[in-house]
Amino acid sequence: MQSLYRFSLPLIAAVLALAVVAGVTAENFLARWFERDVELRSELVFNALEPTVRPLADRGDEVGLARAFDGVARDERVLAIGLCDLAGRVVAASRNWPGDGTCAPVVEEAPRTVFDRRNLATGAALVASFPMVVQPDRRLRLVVVHDMSFAARRTAAALATLVVFVALLVATGVLVTVGVARATLAAWSKAIVQSLDPRTRSRSEADIAPELRPVIREVRQTLRDLDIGRMRGSSIRVHWSPETLAQAIHNELPGSEVIVVSNREPYIHDRDGDRVVVRRPASGLVSALEPVIRATNGVWIAHGSGTADREAVDAGDRVAVPPGEPAYTLRRVWLSEEEENGYYYRFANEGLWPLCHIAFVRPQFRREDWELYRSVNQRFADTVVEEAKTRNPIVFVQDYHFALLPRMIRQRLPDATVITFWHIPWPNAEVFSICPWREEILDGLLGSSILGFHTRFHVNNFVESVDRFMESNIDRELSAISTGGEQTFVNAYPISIEWPPRAMKGIADVPTCRARVRERFGLPPDILIGAGVERFDYTKGIPDRLRAVGALLERHPEWIGRFVFVQVAAPTRSKLDAYKGLQQEAEAVTAEINARFGRDGWSPIVLVVRHHEPDEVLELFRAADFCVVTSLHDGMNLVAKEFVASRDDDRGVLVLSTFAGASRELLEALIVNPYDVDTLAETLHQALGMPEDEQRDRMRLMREMVRDNNVYAWAGTMLLEAARMRKRREVQRQFGP
Repeated sequence: MQSLYRFSLPLIAAVLALAVVAGVTAENFLARWFERDVELRSELVFNALEPTVRPLADRGDEVGLARAFDGVARDERVLAIGLCDLAGRVVAASRNWPGDGTCAPVVEEAPRTVFDRRNLATGAALVASFPMVVQPDRRLRLVVVHDMSFAARRTAAALATLVVFVALLVATGVLVTVGVARATLAAWSKAIVQSLDPRTRSRSEADIAPELRPVIREVRQTLRDLDIGRMRGSSIRVHWSPETLAQAIHNELPGSEVIVVSNREPYIHDRDGDRVVVRRPASGLVSALEPVIRATNGVWIAHGSGTADREAVDAGDRVAVPPGEPAYTLRRVWLSEEEENGYYYRFANEGLWPLCHIAFVRPQFRREDWELYRSVNQRFADTVVEEAKTRNPIVFVQDYHFALLPRMIRQRLPDATVITFWHIPWPNAEVFSICPWREEILDGLLGSSILGFHTRFHVNNFVESVDRFMESNIDRELSAISTGGEQTFVNAYPISIEWPPRAMKGIADVPTCRARVRERFGLPPDILIGAGVERFDYTKGIPDRLRAVGALLERHPEWIGRFVFVQVAAPTRSKLDAYKGLQQEAEAVTAEINARFGRDGWSPIVLVVRHHEPDEVLELFRAADFCVVTSLHDGMNLVAKEFVASRDDDRGVLVLSTFAGASRELLEALIVNPYDVDTLAETLHQALGMPEDEQRDRMRLMREMVRDNNVYAWAGTMLLEAARMRKRREVQRQFGP
């Protein structure tokens, strides 16, 4: 049935279009042909009657003229014949002469034959008027009226014949086309299956039908040339959801084993007095990956950092999560305090983090930290091998904490498909050259089958770094890098959030959220609210954002007492001086601005230094009139997308840094340079005064983008490319490269 539609519908459409054109052309031709035929008949009638009519008209014998006209009018096509003077009066006529102005006045200076097509009471008719001179001073016109209805009948009959012919042509064409197409496709399919079937793949081209050899040759060449980069461009847009992601995995990766590796665990067990509480950390990485691992029912390997984590696991250091509705397994890896300090706090966050972010904090590299970083990466690689139940699992490696891990996994599991995603920016080659172990880091990442970044700019920076420091073969068209006989596909995969967020289920409406937030912070009911939600990280630009609030109040004092900016900042990496100094700076700036502009119990800034659960953040976003995301440098920043997803009322304004990856997608946000405090202040003024219809138009477009490019699309795209890569590898294993 699909073949019938595929081949017959275009053929039917083409033939019908041709039939319409042919029908219109035929109808016009026949109408003109019949009209000309009647004109000639009228001339014959006139030539035959003139010798009889002329003497009768000279004598004024009206009775004789009428008798002569009645004799000719017996013809079934001749309606009437009459003799008219130039003033339009009837001199004599046949009995059935139409009386509706058939004799029209004629200018004496135009003695010519006139053919006029009219619609008379009896139907369509052709009125032919011939000049006659019956006396030297008397001019008359002989008028012959022909019935034209027969032309319409003959035209209809001709068109009916044409329709029947076209119908037969369409039916015959469809049957022949579908029959030939199905026979051809069946032969091609059989030949292709035989060429790929292990039982018959050894056949040479001589054993294949000559007409099918080019097809088989092309298929085999295509399989050899198959690459992930090109196939991404031809992917069909899918409405991604947990169900479609699970279905895609079921269809494309049946029975595949999926393992996620990250430093931060999705659930932390902490001791609170005599009881154990479970926390879900505020992390864009966890928000992005948990829907993926839920959909795949896989294993998540992470560092166990909670004070009660060891109590929650079984003998194999595993625990089923989420609590109450287990959907996957969390495998915890234990690190000593020395390992955590060297691997995480110092090398990853004092070295790689500032190296990759343009935040003007000098990276610190120490050999002892590098050794611990490498050791911990090896520990996680051993855990992946231990958890793998098959020889070819799909392993998701997350972020800069595990730059060496992909190569370590491939050395132990050479058939594994390793997908690595780098969640932070990648610097240009000159900046990256600062790292003393740049070659080792690049080699570790090139152990990946697929390596992803947020933006094309970061991809280009990575490729340039490889080109400068590694011996490699780079195919820039395909975004593929070959080293040591292995190939890594490097592409941009902008990360996103789940849609709709699970926290939206059961969430209160916007007015209720606003009332709760105002009550929580002691705000009057008519005050406008701005929101910022971040970790205390120097890349987030929190002090500059707070200074912009002060600049706004200085430039536009009309906003004093009319709005409050609520900045939620969760403490993080407090062991590092740069982070402790940032929190102290933010608290000092808040105190200075509140002291300068605050009055009558109102303070312009509310700084909340504590962790917020997802439902608390969502409630704040729904209550806010605008949200500020002014990262100094960021890979993506999912907070911006979370704010957009929370606004199902299509209201609210997003102020977004041009240095966040999200600014490449959320184009309807107010894009700002976070280093320009004065311009940022003016942008806050614009956000506070933006009309509701403009807010609605901007927010709807941003929500469509986040909906269509959600986290399931992010994960699904990489998983489908992994599936293609595995199929390509299987073909190469059977037939050679």
